[in-house]
Parts: sequence; C-alpha cells; structure tokens
Amino acid sequence: MKQSPIISPSLLSANFAQLANEAAEVIDAGAQWLHVDVMDNHFVPNLTMGPIVCEALRRSGITVPLDVHLMVTNPENLIDAFAKAGASIISIHAEVTPHLDKYVQHIRDVGCKAGLALNPSTPLHHIPYLLEKLDMVLIMSVNPGFSGQRFIPAVFDKIRHVREMIDHSGLPIRLCVDGGITVDNMASVSRAGADTFVAGSAVFNAQNKQTAVKQLIASVDGCS
Repeated sequence: MKQSPIISPSLLSANFAQLANEAAEVIDAGAQWLHVDVMDNHFVPNLTMGPIVCEALRRSGITVPLDVHLMVTNPENLIDAFAKAGASIISIHAEVTPHLDKYVQHIRDVGCKAGLALNPSTPLHHIPYLLEKLDMVLIMSVNPGFSGQRFIPAVFDKIRHVREMIDHSGLPIRLCVDGGITVDNMASVSRAGADTFVAGSAVFNAQNKQTAVKQLIASVDGCS
C-alpha cells in the first residue's frame, strides 16, 4: 500500500552559496525531506557533494531527514561517513556492485534507512531478493548526472511494476521517483505508484521556491 506522499527537493539544483537558507525555505513551504545527490564523476559524469555538506546542514539547524543518493562506483567507501554526517536514508545503485545485500545491510547497521536505486534501463530482478532489507526503492526517471532533464515516459511502466512488487510484499517500503518531476507530471507519477518525489529544478529554479513546493504538494494531494 502506498504511504503518505513525501516531497524531497534535490539540493543539486540549489544555490550552494545559500544552501542552508534555501533548504530552510523549502522546508518551511512543506518539503518533508531533503535529497542529497552524491556524484563521483565516475559512475555519473558529474562531481557534487560529500559528507561535509550533510554535516554543515545539520549544524545549521536542519532537522528533516536527509535523503542521500549515492551515485558512486564504490558506495561502501562512503556509507559510514554519510551516516556519521547526519544522513537519514542512504540509497545505493544496483548497477555498481555485486554485493548489494551486504551494503544494504551495512546501511541499516550504521543506523540509516536503506534504499536501492535503479537507472531507467536497469531491470528489476534485484528487488525481490532485497525487499526484506529495503526501506525505499528509488527509480531514476532520467539518466543520472545532471539536473534539469526531462522525465522519461517509459519509466511509468517500471514504476507500476515496482509498486506491484512492494504491495505484494506487504512491507512498508517507499517508492521514490527521481528526475524530471514537475507540477505537470506529478499526479501521473503518483497514480503510477510513487509516494516519494524528488524535485530539483522544478523547486530551486522556480521564481518562488515556496510556491513551487506548495504546488507540487497540491498536485499530488489532489490526484486520484
């Protein structure tokens, strides 16, 4: 069964010179999580944030869950550091390691919730073997690396299939969709089965960030 919707604005699209202020602004508007995109310029062609960013956000007074998305080749080298820095959820990619069970369990062992992320073309065969250890499945609806990309419509079927897997399991696992989320497609993504939504440019590139968050919340609350 779908859980209550969560909006997780992606800090990759924020102004890094004003990161704590912009984070607080979207939280005040109703965003429940903050999404931290960690890229290593190897698994994806970009280099972004490390644990020090999470630590700085916590020091600035940010208390909402930090949703850390490790788009890196060796996630095992970063799990402990992000947990110590204040991460709440850590997601690793199915494509990067043959030891998914081991690292998903390690995420839980260090006190964080565990997520499994999959790129748009990655098959779903890993999921059934990990469901008992997962708190979230994160479906990429763009090819990861850069913000501002358009949602890939073929991912709708993938979202539906994962929703069926989660519902069949009866476990309280969130289904997150990340990439190209806008007020125009939010309701459709929700109807396909998602309950957790990562939005970057739709929030931080908007003329009014708080209005953008409120519109996203309204569009998912109003969908059937």
